[in-house]
Amino acid sequence: MLSRRPSLYLCTFLRPMPHPAERAILLIQTAFIGDVILATALLERLHAEHPTTPIDFLVRKGNEGLVKDHPYVRQVLIWDKKKDKYLGLTKLLRQIRTTRYDQVVTLQRFASTGFLTAFSGARERVGFDKNPLSFAFTRSVPHVIGEGLHEVQRNLRLLDPNADAPLTRPRLYPTAADKTDAAQAAQLAADGLYLCLAPTSVWFTKQFPQEQWVKLLHALPLHYTVFLIGGPPDVAACEELLQATGRPRVFNLAGKLSLLASAALMRGAVLNYVNDSAPMHLCSAVDAPTCAIYCSTVPAFGFGPLSSHSWIVEREEPLACRPCGLHGYRQCPLGHFRCARDIRTDQLLAVLAEAVK
Repeated sequence: MLSRRPSLYLCTFLRPMPHPAERAILLIQTAFIGDVILATALLERLHAEHPTTPIDFLVRKGNEGLVKDHPYVRQVLIWDKKKDKYLGLTKLLRQIRTTRYDQVVTLQRFASTGFLTAFSGARERVGFDKNPLSFAFTRSVPHVIGEGLHEVQRNLRLLDPNADAPLTRPRLYPTAADKTDAAQAAQLAADGLYLCLAPTSVWFTKQFPQEQWVKLLHALPLHYTVFLIGGPPDVAACEELLQATGRPRVFNLAGKLSLLASAALMRGAVLNYVNDSAPMHLCSAVDAPTCAIYCSTVPAFGFGPLSSHSWIVEREEPLACRPCGLHGYRQCPLGHFRCARDIRTDQLLAVLAEAVK
Protein backbone atom coordinates (compact mmCIF):
# COMPACT_ATOMS: atom_id res chain seq x y z
CA MET A 1 0.00 0.00 0.00
CA LEU A 2 1.28 3.46 -0.87
CA SER A 3 2.26 5.60 2.09
CA ARG A 4 0.68 9.03 2.36
CA ARG A 5 4.21 10.34 3.01
CA PRO A 6 6.36 10.27 -0.13
CA SER A 7 9.76 8.63 0.09
CA LEU A 8 13.02 10.38 -0.83
CA TYR A 9 12.93 8.52 -4.14
CA LEU A 10 9.42 9.75 -4.88
CA CYS A 11 10.36 13.30 -3.91
CA THR A 12 13.18 13.17 -6.45
CA PHE A 13 10.91 11.74 -9.16
CA LEU A 14 8.16 14.25 -8.40
CA ARG A 15 10.48 17.22 -8.75
CA PRO A 16 9.14 19.44 -11.57
CA MET A 17 10.95 19.11 -14.86
CA PRO A 18 12.38 22.27 -16.45
CA HIS A 19 9.37 23.71 -18.21
CA PRO A 20 9.49 25.28 -21.66
CA ALA A 21 9.00 28.95 -22.44
CA GLU A 22 5.52 28.14 -23.78
CA ARG A 23 3.20 27.40 -20.89
CA ALA A 24 0.74 24.59 -21.54
CA ILE A 25 -2.00 22.94 -19.51
CA LEU A 26 -3.22 19.35 -19.58
CA LEU A 27 -6.74 18.48 -18.42
CA ILE A 28 -7.42 14.82 -17.61
CA GLN A 29 -10.91 13.31 -17.66
CA THR A 30 -11.03 9.67 -18.75
CA ALA A 31 -14.46 8.81 -17.31
CA PHE A 32 -17.79 8.67 -19.15
CA ILE A 33 -19.19 10.92 -21.89
CA GLY A 34 -21.14 13.12 -19.49
CA ASP A 35 -18.06 13.73 -17.35
CA VAL A 36 -16.07 14.90 -20.37
CA ILE A 37 -18.89 17.23 -21.41
CA LEU A 38 -19.02 18.80 -17.95
CA ALA A 39 -15.23 19.19 -18.00
CA THR A 40 -15.50 21.49 -21.03
CA ALA A 41 -16.56 24.24 -18.61
CA LEU A 42 -12.89 24.37 -17.55
CA LEU A 43 -11.89 24.90 -21.17
CA GLU A 44 -14.25 27.87 -21.34
CA ARG A 45 -12.94 29.35 -18.08
CA LEU A 46 -9.27 28.77 -18.92
CA HIS A 47 -9.63 30.31 -22.36
CA ALA A 48 -11.44 33.33 -20.93
CA GLU A 49 -8.69 33.92 -18.37
CA HIS A 50 -5.65 32.78 -20.40
CA PRO A 51 -6.59 33.04 -24.10
CA THR A 52 -3.07 32.36 -25.39
CA THR A 53 -2.28 29.34 -23.19
CA PRO A 54 -2.29 26.00 -25.09
CA ILE A 55 -4.57 23.38 -23.56
CA ASP A 56 -4.43 19.64 -24.20
CA PHE A 57 -7.15 17.21 -23.11
CA LEU A 58 -6.74 13.54 -22.14
CA VAL A 59 -9.84 11.36 -22.56
CA ARG A 60 -10.64 7.67 -22.81
CA LYS A 61 -10.86 6.12 -26.28
CA GLY A 62 -14.32 6.64 -27.72
CA ASN A 63 -14.82 10.11 -26.25
CA GLU A 64 -12.27 11.96 -28.38
CA GLY A 65 -14.95 13.03 -30.87
CA LEU A 66 -16.35 15.42 -28.29
CA VAL A 67 -13.25 17.61 -28.21
CA LYS A 68 -11.03 16.78 -31.20
CA ASP A 69 -12.31 19.85 -33.08
CA HIS A 70 -12.85 22.01 -30.00
CA PRO A 71 -11.47 25.50 -30.69
CA TYR A 72 -9.73 25.70 -27.31
CA VAL A 73 -8.03 22.29 -27.45
CA ARG A 74 -4.59 22.06 -29.01
CA GLN A 75 -4.20 18.28 -28.86
CA VAL A 76 -6.33 15.36 -27.67
CA LEU A 77 -4.53 12.55 -25.86
CA ILE A 78 -6.30 9.19 -25.81
CA TRP A 79 -6.12 6.37 -23.29
CA ASP A 80 -7.45 3.03 -24.54
CA LYS A 81 -8.59 1.38 -21.33
CA LYS A 82 -9.67 -1.81 -23.10
CA LYS A 83 -6.39 -2.48 -24.90
CA ASP A 84 -3.04 -2.60 -23.12
CA LYS A 85 -4.54 -0.57 -20.29
CA TYR A 86 -1.47 -0.27 -18.08
CA LEU A 87 1.08 -0.30 -20.89
CA GLY A 88 -0.93 2.52 -22.44
CA LEU A 89 -0.83 4.38 -19.15
CA THR A 90 2.97 4.25 -19.01
CA LYS A 91 3.22 5.39 -22.64
CA LEU A 92 0.95 8.31 -21.82
CA LEU A 93 3.13 9.25 -18.86
CA ARG A 94 6.18 9.26 -21.11
CA GLN A 95 4.37 11.51 -23.58
CA ILE A 96 3.19 13.84 -20.81
CA ARG A 97 6.65 14.18 -19.29
CA THR A 98 8.16 14.81 -22.72
CA THR A 99 5.68 17.63 -23.35
CA ARG A 100 6.70 19.27 -20.04
CA TYR A 101 3.36 20.80 -19.10
CA ASP A 102 3.35 23.76 -16.78
CA GLN A 103 0.13 22.54 -15.15
CA VAL A 104 -1.68 19.19 -15.10
CA VAL A 105 -5.22 19.03 -13.71
CA THR A 106 -7.02 15.73 -13.13
CA LEU A 107 -10.77 15.86 -12.59
CA GLN A 108 -10.95 12.25 -11.45
CA ARG A 109 -10.48 10.64 -8.09
CA PHE A 110 -8.83 7.41 -9.23
CA ALA A 111 -5.24 6.23 -8.86
CA SER A 112 -4.64 5.88 -12.61
CA THR A 113 -5.14 9.57 -13.40
CA GLY A 114 -3.54 10.49 -10.09
CA PHE A 115 -0.46 8.56 -11.26
CA LEU A 116 -0.29 10.56 -14.49
CA THR A 117 -0.69 13.82 -12.60
CA ALA A 118 1.70 13.06 -9.75
CA PHE A 119 4.54 11.94 -12.02
CA SER A 120 3.87 14.36 -14.88
CA GLY A 121 6.81 16.58 -13.98
CA ALA A 122 4.53 19.61 -14.18
CA ARG A 123 5.21 22.62 -11.98
CA GLU A 124 1.58 22.53 -10.82
CA ARG A 125 -0.17 19.21 -10.23
CA VAL A 126 -3.79 19.64 -9.22
CA GLY A 127 -6.61 17.28 -8.30
CA PHE A 128 -9.19 16.35 -5.69
CA ASP A 129 -8.15 15.32 -2.20
CA LYS A 130 -9.96 11.99 -2.58
CA ASN A 131 -7.48 10.86 -5.21
CA PRO A 132 -5.18 8.20 -3.67
CA LEU A 133 -2.11 10.05 -4.98
CA SER A 134 -3.21 13.52 -3.89
CA PHE A 135 -0.26 13.59 -1.45
CA ALA A 136 1.94 14.08 -4.52
CA PHE A 137 -0.09 16.98 -5.93
CA THR A 138 1.01 20.55 -5.42
CA ARG A 139 -2.62 21.42 -4.68
CA SER A 140 -5.56 19.22 -3.72
CA VAL A 141 -9.12 20.44 -3.47
CA PRO A 142 -12.01 18.95 -1.44
CA HIS A 143 -14.66 17.17 -3.49
CA VAL A 144 -17.95 17.60 -1.67
CA ILE A 145 -21.27 16.18 -2.86
CA GLY A 146 -24.13 18.46 -1.87
CA GLU A 147 -23.97 21.96 -0.43
CA GLY A 148 -25.87 23.17 -3.49
CA LEU A 149 -22.83 22.74 -5.73
CA HIS A 150 -23.07 21.55 -9.30
CA GLU A 151 -20.34 19.20 -10.54
CA VAL A 152 -19.18 21.98 -12.85
CA GLN A 153 -18.61 24.22 -9.82
CA ARG A 154 -16.72 21.45 -8.05
CA ASN A 155 -14.50 21.06 -11.09
CA LEU A 156 -13.93 24.80 -11.46
CA ARG A 157 -12.60 24.92 -7.90
CA LEU A 158 -9.61 22.99 -9.19
CA LEU A 159 -8.59 26.12 -11.07
CA ASP A 160 -9.18 28.44 -8.12
CA PRO A 161 -10.57 26.98 -4.87
CA ASN A 162 -11.26 30.46 -3.48
CA ALA A 163 -13.05 31.92 -6.48
CA ASP A 164 -16.74 32.76 -6.26
CA ALA A 165 -17.09 33.47 -9.97
CA PRO A 166 -20.41 32.67 -11.67
CA LEU A 167 -20.85 29.13 -12.92
CA THR A 168 -19.36 28.65 -16.37
CA ARG A 169 -21.50 26.35 -18.48
CA PRO A 170 -19.96 23.46 -20.41
CA ARG A 171 -19.93 23.98 -24.15
CA LEU A 172 -19.50 21.81 -27.20
CA TYR A 173 -18.82 22.97 -30.75
CA PRO A 174 -20.50 20.87 -33.45
CA THR A 175 -18.65 21.12 -36.74
CA ALA A 176 -20.21 22.18 -40.04
CA ALA A 177 -20.49 18.47 -40.94
CA ASP A 178 -22.25 17.73 -37.64
CA LYS A 179 -24.72 20.55 -38.27
CA THR A 180 -25.37 19.28 -41.79
CA ASP A 181 -26.08 15.77 -40.50
CA ALA A 182 -28.46 17.19 -37.89
CA ALA A 183 -30.22 19.35 -40.48
CA GLN A 184 -30.71 16.37 -42.78
CA ALA A 185 -32.24 14.38 -39.93
CA ALA A 186 -34.49 17.30 -38.97
CA GLN A 187 -35.93 17.28 -42.51
CA LEU A 188 -37.84 14.15 -41.47
CA ALA A 189 -40.02 16.53 -39.45
CA ALA A 190 -42.03 18.04 -42.29
CA ASP A 191 -43.30 20.98 -40.25
CA GLY A 192 -40.01 21.49 -38.44
CA LEU A 193 -41.53 20.64 -35.06
CA TYR A 194 -39.83 17.74 -33.36
CA LEU A 195 -39.01 16.27 -29.97
CA CYS A 196 -35.99 14.17 -29.05
CA LEU A 197 -36.13 11.23 -26.64
CA ALA A 198 -32.93 9.72 -25.26
CA PRO A 199 -34.43 6.67 -23.55
CA THR A 200 -31.35 4.77 -22.37
CA SER A 201 -28.66 4.97 -19.72
CA VAL A 202 -25.63 2.94 -18.74
CA TRP A 203 -27.35 2.33 -15.39
CA PHE A 204 -30.74 0.61 -15.18
CA THR A 205 -31.94 2.62 -12.19
CA LYS A 206 -31.23 5.90 -14.00
CA GLN A 207 -33.28 4.81 -16.99
CA PHE A 208 -36.96 5.65 -17.33
CA PRO A 209 -38.63 2.27 -18.05
CA GLN A 210 -39.71 1.37 -21.57
CA GLU A 211 -43.39 1.09 -20.61
CA GLN A 212 -43.22 4.62 -19.24
CA TRP A 213 -41.73 5.92 -22.47
CA VAL A 214 -44.48 4.13 -24.41
CA LYS A 215 -47.13 5.92 -22.32
CA LEU A 216 -45.50 9.26 -23.08
CA LEU A 217 -45.24 8.55 -26.80
CA HIS A 218 -48.93 7.64 -26.95
CA ALA A 219 -49.86 10.86 -25.14
CA LEU A 220 -47.70 13.34 -27.06
CA PRO A 221 -49.56 15.51 -29.60
CA LEU A 222 -49.40 13.89 -33.01
CA HIS A 223 -48.17 17.00 -34.83
CA TYR A 224 -44.73 16.42 -33.27
CA THR A 225 -42.19 14.22 -35.00
CA VAL A 226 -40.20 12.24 -32.44
CA PHE A 227 -36.56 11.26 -32.79
CA LEU A 228 -35.10 8.49 -30.61
CA ILE A 229 -31.41 9.19 -30.11
CA GLY A 230 -28.45 7.36 -28.63
CA GLY A 231 -25.15 5.75 -29.54
CA PRO A 232 -24.45 2.42 -31.25
CA PRO A 233 -25.06 0.44 -28.00
CA ASP A 234 -28.58 1.96 -27.82
CA VAL A 235 -29.81 0.95 -31.28
CA ALA A 236 -31.58 -2.22 -30.16
CA ALA A 237 -33.31 -0.60 -27.18
CA CYS A 238 -34.51 2.31 -29.31
CA GLU A 239 -35.77 -0.06 -32.01
CA GLU A 240 -37.63 -2.07 -29.38
CA LEU A 241 -39.25 1.13 -28.11
CA LEU A 242 -40.15 2.13 -31.66
CA GLN A 243 -41.89 -1.20 -32.26
CA ALA A 244 -43.67 -1.06 -28.90
CA THR A 245 -45.23 2.34 -29.45
CA GLY A 246 -46.81 1.96 -32.88
CA ARG A 247 -46.96 5.76 -33.05
CA PRO A 248 -46.50 7.37 -36.49
CA ARG A 249 -43.64 9.80 -37.16
CA VAL A 250 -41.19 8.26 -34.71
CA PHE A 251 -37.68 7.69 -36.07
CA ASN A 252 -34.84 5.69 -34.56
CA LEU A 253 -31.66 7.72 -35.06
CA ALA A 254 -29.60 5.83 -32.48
CA GLY A 255 -26.17 5.02 -33.87
CA LYS A 256 -26.76 7.15 -36.97
CA LEU A 257 -25.47 10.48 -35.66
CA SER A 258 -22.25 11.41 -33.93
CA LEU A 259 -22.44 12.82 -30.42
CA LEU A 260 -21.97 16.35 -31.69
CA ALA A 261 -24.51 15.88 -34.50
CA SER A 262 -26.96 14.59 -31.89
CA ALA A 263 -26.28 17.69 -29.82
CA ALA A 264 -26.94 19.91 -32.85
CA LEU A 265 -30.23 18.08 -33.47
CA MET A 266 -31.26 18.47 -29.83
CA ARG A 267 -30.56 22.20 -29.98
CA GLY A 268 -33.30 22.57 -32.61
CA ALA A 269 -35.89 20.48 -30.76
CA VAL A 270 -38.99 21.91 -29.12
CA LEU A 271 -38.03 19.78 -26.10
CA ASN A 272 -35.63 16.96 -25.26
CA TYR A 273 -36.72 14.22 -22.86
CA VAL A 274 -33.64 12.70 -21.22
CA ASN A 275 -32.55 10.64 -18.24
CA ASP A 276 -29.97 11.75 -15.69
CA SER A 277 -27.32 10.70 -18.18
CA ALA A 278 -25.01 11.90 -20.96
CA PRO A 279 -27.72 13.29 -23.31
CA MET A 280 -28.78 15.68 -20.53
CA HIS A 281 -25.25 17.08 -20.49
CA LEU A 282 -25.24 17.28 -24.29
CA CYS A 283 -28.28 19.54 -23.94
CA SER A 284 -26.49 21.68 -21.35
CA ALA A 285 -23.48 22.07 -23.63
CA VAL A 286 -25.53 23.44 -26.56
CA ASP A 287 -28.22 25.16 -24.45
CA ALA A 288 -31.02 22.91 -25.72
CA PRO A 289 -34.44 22.80 -23.97
CA THR A 290 -34.35 19.93 -21.50
CA CYS A 291 -36.78 17.79 -19.53
CA ALA A 292 -34.58 15.71 -17.22
CA ILE A 293 -36.25 12.65 -15.71
CA TYR A 294 -34.77 11.55 -12.40
CA CYS A 295 -35.38 8.00 -11.18
CA SER A 296 -33.03 6.63 -8.50
CA THR A 297 -30.71 9.65 -8.38
CA VAL A 298 -31.53 13.19 -7.26
CA PRO A 299 -30.60 16.66 -8.57
CA ALA A 300 -29.01 17.48 -5.19
CA PHE A 301 -26.01 15.35 -6.20
CA GLY A 302 -25.08 18.25 -8.49
CA PHE A 303 -25.39 16.80 -11.98
CA GLY A 304 -28.56 18.57 -13.09
CA PRO A 305 -29.36 20.28 -16.40
CA LEU A 306 -27.80 23.68 -17.07
CA SER A 307 -29.72 24.81 -20.15
CA SER A 308 -31.48 28.16 -20.05
CA HIS A 309 -34.80 26.33 -20.41
CA SER A 310 -34.73 23.16 -18.36
CA TRP A 311 -37.11 21.28 -16.13
CA ILE A 312 -36.70 18.37 -13.72
CA VAL A 313 -39.33 15.67 -13.33
CA GLU A 314 -39.23 13.14 -10.51
CA ARG A 315 -41.58 11.21 -8.26
CA GLU A 316 -43.59 13.81 -6.39
CA GLU A 317 -43.75 11.97 -3.07
CA PRO A 318 -40.50 11.10 -1.25
CA LEU A 319 -39.33 7.50 -1.00
CA ALA A 320 -37.34 6.29 1.99
CA CYS A 321 -35.01 4.37 -0.35
CA ARG A 322 -34.36 7.28 -2.73
CA PRO A 323 -31.63 8.10 -3.58
CA CYS A 324 -30.16 4.61 -3.32
CA GLY A 325 -26.74 5.61 -4.66
CA LEU A 326 -24.73 8.30 -6.34
CA HIS A 327 -24.52 6.67 -9.77
CA GLY A 328 -27.09 3.92 -10.21
CA TYR A 329 -27.47 0.15 -10.19
CA ARG A 330 -28.03 -2.69 -12.65
CA GLN A 331 -31.38 -3.29 -10.96
CA CYS A 332 -33.53 -1.76 -8.25
CA PRO A 333 -32.06 -2.95 -4.91
CA LEU A 334 -35.58 -3.46 -3.51
CA GLY A 335 -37.15 -4.77 -6.71
CA HIS A 336 -40.04 -2.29 -7.00
CA PHE A 337 -38.39 0.61 -8.90
CA ARG A 338 -41.12 2.96 -7.71
CA CYS A 339 -38.86 6.00 -8.12
CA ALA A 340 -39.37 5.56 -11.88
CA ARG A 341 -42.69 3.76 -12.16
CA ASP A 342 -44.54 6.36 -10.06
CA ILE A 343 -43.63 9.27 -12.36
CA ARG A 344 -46.82 10.20 -14.19
CA THR A 345 -47.17 10.94 -17.89
CA ASP A 346 -49.06 14.15 -17.14
CA GLN A 347 -45.96 15.48 -15.34
CA LEU A 348 -43.99 15.11 -18.57
CA LEU A 349 -46.75 16.62 -20.70
CA ALA A 350 -46.89 19.63 -18.36
CA VAL A 351 -43.24 20.35 -19.14
CA LEU A 352 -43.97 20.32 -22.87
CA ALA A 353 -46.81 22.78 -22.28
CA GLU A 354 -44.35 25.06 -20.44
CA ALA A 355 -41.74 24.72 -23.18
CA VAL A 356 -44.07 25.96 -25.94
CA LYS A 357 -45.46 28.95 -24.03
